[in-house]
Amino acid sequence: MTNILIVDDDINILKLVNIHLSEQGYNVFQAKDGMEALGLLKKEACDLAIVDVMMPFMDGYALTKEIRKEFDIPVILLTAKNQIEDKELGFQAGTDDYLVKPFEPKELSFRIKALLRRYDHQEDESILRIGSTTINKKSYEVQIGNRTLLLPLKEFELLYYLVSNPKQVFSREHLIEHIWGLDFEGDVRTVDVHIKRLRERFSKLTDGFQIKTVRGVGYQLEVQRR
Repeated sequence: MTNILIVDDDINILKLVNIHLSEQGYNVFQAKDGMEALGLLKKEACDLAIVDVMMPFMDGYALTKEIRKEFDIPVILLTAKNQIEDKELGFQAGTDDYLVKPFEPKELSFRIKALLRRYDHQEDESILRIGSTTINKKSYEVQIGNRTLLLPLKEFELLYYLVSNPKQVFSREHLIEHIWGLDFEGDVRTVDVHIKRLRERFSKLTDGFQIKTVRGVGYQLEVQRR
């Protein structure tokens, strides 16, 4: 899942962008100023930052410069200004794109997709990110912060499948067929056992996601919004 950081001291802009991007399947983090944004970036693996220019404590130009020093992610500057001098300052600070308020949410979406393609963050589908958790299907490793976990194969495949399809509800039968195969001779309780083990492992390590039971149906992975 792609993580996007929104930085703006305007609560209405934060809500608008958060709702729009969440509906498209992005995992959204929010910060109200530059200092809070830098703290979030150090804890969460974000793929793109949307930064307002006019903010207290640290403006968008200064924040963009700091992001450029430490993180290899694209930055989109949001501003109410449309002067060429302001755009020049933005690009000198290192922004990748520039969007003037008020803007259409769809236009922001187009720009996000274009930048993510350019940075190739969406190309490698073998690596999933959800909050501070990275799941690598090439190495079969799960990394949370500085800690690396090696899960039993079926636990890893089950987790990877659920994280690949957040918010979708899957029956036990569907999970058995997809993870264990049509020739599996066990019963659906195998899924319950593996889900229980995943919950026990990750409930102590991260609050970025939860595997929820949907009564009478099966299971669903839910991303915890911030």
